[in-house]
Amino acid sequence: MRGEPEPLVLFDMDGVLITGRGSDPAVHARAMEDVASAWDLEIPPDLREPLAAYPYSTALEAACAALGVDAARFFDAREARSAARIAARVAAGRRPLYDDVDVLEPLSEMATLGVVSNNYDPAVTAVVDHHGLDVFTHTRGRDVGLVGFRRRKPDPHYLAEAMDALGHTSGVYVGDRQTDVEAAQAAGLTAVYLRRSHNRATSLRVAPDVELDGLGRLPVAVAELLG
Repeated sequence: MRGEPEPLVLFDMDGVLITGRGSDPAVHARAMEDVASAWDLEIPPDLREPLAAYPYSTALEAACAALGVDAARFFDAREARSAARIAARVAAGRRPLYDDVDVLEPLSEMATLGVVSNNYDPAVTAVVDHHGLDVFTHTRGRDVGLVGFRRRKPDPHYLAEAMDALGHTSGVYVGDRQTDVEAAQAAGLTAVYLRRSHNRATSLRVAPDVELDGLGRLPVAVAELLG
């Protein structure tokens, strides 16, 4: 049986590579306005919150029913506009990298690197392109729309997809959320939990395999875990 040529290290994006734990909620509110304008919808004040909130929910379904529009179609359209707005923010330089991301270059000499994020695939592409992160062999955000929303971590779908695409059956996933740990372990990856200022005191329901304060020690940890 052919062995894997080198270790695999996959990264979450928001809060791990780029600053900010996630996208500004205002993005989705403005995306809702984009859809309302395109569809010529008058949205009353009491329906705006569920239609602008990030998740697909029963409240969103009820609001769409009140407007006489299909909920899944509305959600998909709003997501497409959210993804475009996030990509534009990245291109404008509003999501800088963490300083310790400079560890990626030496790490790429000992491992195959990839990004798997719950953020939209166009947003991940925008981050990689804007910051010149050419060390990554595989980059994947979730698909825009309801199907992609339902495949978010802790579902291991996109991690398993990455492993299959890169020909690996094991490796490391670096994330900053409980769902990252759960998805990694469900996919058969070693879960590295990264603590930063936004999650310094967070308690986890499931223990990661390793905890790190920043990316600086990641090459050593990878060598110990997978070497």
